[in-house]
Amino acid sequence: MDMAASPAGDDRVLPFAVEGLDVRGRVASLGTSVDTIIARHDYPAPVSRVVGEAVVLTALLGSALKLDGRFQLQTRSDGPIDMVIVDFDAPGRLRACARFDAGRLEAAIAERATATGDLIGHGHLALTIDQGGDMNRYQGVVALEGQSFEEAAHQYFRQSEQIPTLVRLAVGEALGGGDHAWRAGGLMVQFLPRSADRMRQPDLDPGDAPEGHDPAAGPDEDDAWVEAKLLVSTVEDHELLDPTLTREQLLYRLFHERGVRVFEPQPVEESCRCSSHRILAMLKRFSPEDRADMVGDDGRIGITCEFCSRHYDIDPADVAEEADAG
Repeated sequence: MDMAASPAGDDRVLPFAVEGLDVRGRVASLGTSVDTIIARHDYPAPVSRVVGEAVVLTALLGSALKLDGRFQLQTRSDGPIDMVIVDFDAPGRLRACARFDAGRLEAAIAERATATGDLIGHGHLALTIDQGGDMNRYQGVVALEGQSFEEAAHQYFRQSEQIPTLVRLAVGEALGGGDHAWRAGGLMVQFLPRSADRMRQPDLDPGDAPEGHDPAAGPDEDDAWVEAKLLVSTVEDHELLDPTLTREQLLYRLFHERGVRVFEPQPVEESCRCSSHRILAMLKRFSPEDRADMVGDDGRIGITCEFCSRHYDIDPADVAEEADAG
């Protein structure tokens, strides 16, 4: 992929509807935003790819929130990457970080076990929605058993939302001129007919389906949804990552025979909400004894944000003053 190519509609999520199939969805193209997030950490390539998948999935899900909402994706698991956190602050601010065991990661790379499910392992995926104000927080939890983020998202919607949903994610490095940059793309479609009776889904998990039964197009599913899934299944990774292919063009390729309508795109950007004020507010909650233990040999308290890697050099006197004032 040539980095010299001009990105077309990068760093945005585009909502759309295919009324002929009773389908709605969102398609995302992330360039600078995901590359900045990854570059702040200098993770090994397999970790960067997993973080990129989590970021674009979060962008697809979080962009449905209202202006003051917050969405968080978090994994806790037993794999070489034992934690991934992505925050989405509406209307479009993203940040992310991961924690991994370098030794176990090297072993996984040597064994070529670098699929997302291999690196994350077993544990859980929590998706938390906080719409702010007086609205209650909602959290959906999905068991992680070595599956991909795509498969975990399908499980989430099947169990928590009970909405037929299909998700495609892609992450890759764009190369050109000796440089490289990370890109991510995603597509999510949901079947939302007016009649709830048409939203029936197969009762069997694909792994439990009897021989000869195709769970991807079960006889109990609506024909419109089966057609939508078949069309989405034709999307290839390079189409989701191509900086010269607009999301509108991609949607036209998929759904032009049925007619597709797009809505106002949602811009997204890398943005961390850390600040000196927030750091001081956090530190003042510790006891004077605990704060004294944090002081380094230079007489200062050093704090590094796990999300953006920004370092804060704090004067203990400022913390004491803040604590006394509040």
